[in-house]
Amino acid sequence: MQTQQTASIPAVRTRFAPSPTGDLHVGGARTALYCWAYARRHGGQFILRIEDTDLQRSTPQAVKAIFDGLAWLGLAPDETPVYQTQRMDRYREVIQAMLADGRAYRCYSSQEELDAMREAQRAAGLKPRYDGRWRPENAKTKGLLPQAEQPFVIRFRNPDHGVVSWDDGVKGRISIANAELDDLVIARADGSPTYNFCVVVDDMDMAISHVIRGDDHINNTPRQMNILKALGAAIPQYAHLPMIHGPDGEKLSKRHGAVSVMQYELDGYLPQALLNYLARLGWSHGDDEIFSMEQFCQWFSLESCSKSAAQFDFDKLKWLNNHYMRDALGEELGQLIAPRLNLLPEQRTQGPALEQVIDLLKDRASTLNELALLIPAYYAFDFPRPEGLDEMLTPPVAQAIDKLVQELEGLSSQPLEPTQVAATLKTVLASTGLKMPQLAMPLRLILLGRTDTPSIDKVIALLGSRRLHDQWQGFRGASAVE
Repeated sequence: MQTQQTASIPAVRTRFAPSPTGDLHVGGARTALYCWAYARRHGGQFILRIEDTDLQRSTPQAVKAIFDGLAWLGLAPDETPVYQTQRMDRYREVIQAMLADGRAYRCYSSQEELDAMREAQRAAGLKPRYDGRWRPENAKTKGLLPQAEQPFVIRFRNPDHGVVSWDDGVKGRISIANAELDDLVIARADGSPTYNFCVVVDDMDMAISHVIRGDDHINNTPRQMNILKALGAAIPQYAHLPMIHGPDGEKLSKRHGAVSVMQYELDGYLPQALLNYLARLGWSHGDDEIFSMEQFCQWFSLESCSKSAAQFDFDKLKWLNNHYMRDALGEELGQLIAPRLNLLPEQRTQGPALEQVIDLLKDRASTLNELALLIPAYYAFDFPRPEGLDEMLTPPVAQAIDKLVQELEGLSSQPLEPTQVAATLKTVLASTGLKMPQLAMPLRLILLGRTDTPSIDKVIALLGSRRLHDQWQGFRGASAVE
C-alpha cells in the first residue's frame, strides 16, 4: 500500500492536535507554543488538527475555545485547520487495506471474554493484555469461528518480537519491548476508528516531521510507531514534554485556580506575558527571563527543554505581566482597560485622558483588572468625606493648602508639569515649616479619597489646579479647619 507521504525527508512540520472536549488550558497552550516556535525557528509549518472523533464529548463551544485561545496568544496555524471527523473515509480506506494484506484482523472477543482473560492473567501474576486469540493463525488452531452477525473490532497486528526505540527530543533514548504491547484496537465495533489509529494516519498524510506533545502520550508512541512502520511511512521525531504542576506540586488542575487560557484574558493578563511565562515553564535560555517571541523562536530548541515537571508560579506570572504593562503604551492599554471600567460618559469627558491616567498607574498593578480598580478615583468628583481627613487638616496644613492652590493657579503654563508642582510644593513647605507627609497625605485624600497614590506632584499635575481648587473648596468648611 502506498502512503500519501513522499519518500524524501519532509520539511519541518509540527502539529498541535487538541481534543475539543473542554477549554484550552495552559498545558495545551504551552505545547502549541513549543510546536509553533520550533516550526518558526526551522522555517517550517505549524499545523492545527482538531481531534474531534469523540462525538459524545466534543462540542462546538470547545472548538471555539481552542480557536479563541490560540488567536489571543497569536499562535496562528500556517494551513487551514484539519478536523478528524472530516477524514473518516480516509481512515476506513487505510483500515480496509490493512485487513486485506493481514496487517490487521477482526477480533470477535466479547467484553465479558476480555474481562475474564485479564482476570485470569492477573491471577497468574501476568500483565493483563489481549492474547491474540483471534489472529487468523491462532483462531484456526483454536478452532474459533465467528457466529453470524457476531460483532467485532479490528485490531492491528503488532510485532511479536523486537524493541521499539526512539531518541526522544526531550527525554533521550526510550526503548519498549514489543512483547509489552498487545494488538491495539484500531476500529471499534461500530466501525469508528480509534484515537491512536487516526493520529497515525493524520501524521502520515500531513507529513508531520516532529511530534511535540505531553509526556502522558509516551505509552502511545511505540504503538503509533509500529503502525507507521506497517504503513511504510516515515517516523516523525518525537519529543515529550513533562507535565505542569500546580504550586502544591500536584498536576495542574482547576483546583489551582484559573487554568483556562481565556480565563487569563478575563483576569487581566496580557497575551505576551502569558506567552513569555509559558515559554520559560519547561525551557530555558541561560538566565534570560524576559524576551520577545522573536527571540524565543531564535533560541528555542528541544534540547533546552527540562526533563522534569515544571511548577506553575502565579506570583511569577504576575511579575511578568506587570513588566509588560509597564512597557506598554497608555493608548494600547486603554483599549483593553476601557471595557473593564464602569465610568459614565460625562466622567470620562470631565476627567483627564484615560491614557494619561494609565501611564501614571500602570506600574502599580499586576493585571489589567487591578489597574481598572485604581482608575475610577481619578474621575470621581463627588465622594464622601474621607476618614481621617479632619485630623490631618490642622490650621497650618489648611493654610499651606490654601497657599499651594493659589501658587499653582498663578502659574502661567497650564497644564501643569510634575516638576512645576514639585517646585511649588517645596516652596510652600519651606515657608510653612511643614514636612512633605503632613501636606501630601491630606492632598491625596482631598483629590482621590485615598492615601495610596503615586507621587503627589504627578497626581496634581495630572488632575490640574482647577480640580485641586474645586475639591479643596468642597472640603474646606470642616470644623477642624476653622
